[in-house]
Amino acid sequence: MSATTPPSPPQRLPALPSHSSNKLRNSTPIRSFNRKDFSIRCEFENSQRWTVGCVSGTDPIHIILKPPSIPMASAAVLGSSRKNSKRVCLFYCNEMKDLAERIASQSDAIELRNITWRTFEDGFPNLFISNAHGIRGQHVAFLASFSSPGVIFEQLSVIYALPKLFVSSFTLVLPFFPTGTSERMEDEGDVATAFTLARILSNTPVPRGGPTSLVIFDIHALQERFYFGDNILPCFESGIPLLLNRLQQLPDSDNISIAFPDDGAWKRFHKQLQHFPMIVCAKVREGDQRIVRIKEGNPAGRHVVIVDDLVQSGGTLTECQKVLAKHGAQKISAYVTHGIFPNRSWQRFSHDKGGSPENGMTYFWITDSCPQTVKEVKDKKPFEVLSLAAPIAAALQI
Repeated sequence: MSATTPPSPPQRLPALPSHSSNKLRNSTPIRSFNRKDFSIRCEFENSQRWTVGCVSGTDPIHIILKPPSIPMASAAVLGSSRKNSKRVCLFYCNEMKDLAERIASQSDAIELRNITWRTFEDGFPNLFISNAHGIRGQHVAFLASFSSPGVIFEQLSVIYALPKLFVSSFTLVLPFFPTGTSERMEDEGDVATAFTLARILSNTPVPRGGPTSLVIFDIHALQERFYFGDNILPCFESGIPLLLNRLQQLPDSDNISIAFPDDGAWKRFHKQLQHFPMIVCAKVREGDQRIVRIKEGNPAGRHVVIVDDLVQSGGTLTECQKVLAKHGAQKISAYVTHGIFPNRSWQRFSHDKGGSPENGMTYFWITDSCPQTVKEVKDKKPFEVLSLAAPIAAALQI
């Protein structure tokens, strides 16, 4: 504005935009509009300070709301969290479709991609990866289920193909490592198939960004991590945090004791559950029979939760259940990460509606690492499924 131009007459400011939910408590009064541009500092009920920038040389007056400045450290954290959120293209086998959808629902950064699973007339797989060019330079993951030897070959074919499509990184999520219980040789001639499968996975082609990441939950024996070669990076996760969260929701959460069916389970999980009273069972031989006894701890009057990494026929769990009930356990529940239950052996576990811990379980928690079991026990008490979706989604961001 030049010196000869008369000042603009005072004008009324329009109301602040309606999208601000805070009520104006105090503002600096306007003395005059002798300048073309001016600003007003306003204080809202939440103690944030906003700047209202106005330009009075035009009609109507333009009002610009400027939010309070964010401290540099906070801005850096917000920017870093957005910048570090890794977008992942998640492929999956047919068995894992439900879990894959639950994983994708955990984060907008995870996008599901399709594979066409077909077979030729001779029974061998006829596979097609949709939009293969579209995953170049992307972070790619595959959700696998080696539920039977018959499905392993077709999934290995995809696992070997994906890293060779010029992807930035490749993560294989295999929640249940099925040959984990076959890690020892007790007699000359025994074949440790856990080592065999580890070697097969270790030969996964190396993507552009480095070795493949392998995510496994509660592998049966921790020493199996040394079975894998340098072309793959095993990341061993656990389902125990899901159990801990569920136990906190129980009405008798202050009366929980944890029981381990053997020393192996105690060695594996006791550090994650150390704030609970513990009971350790053991198998002892009496004549030609092996029976379960309580080695240490007292279950009397407690809600005892038996914890192990997996269950097959369930024989050990039922024997442990009987001895705990005999020693006065008020309720008995169980948790295993992998509910394998061949030949529908889950049917041997009935629901205790109250007062009969020797005959039934109050709860039997499993995860969705074995999708066929999840379908079979759905809505059948005492079973509850604790989903691995959230921890898998988090692992994909590593």
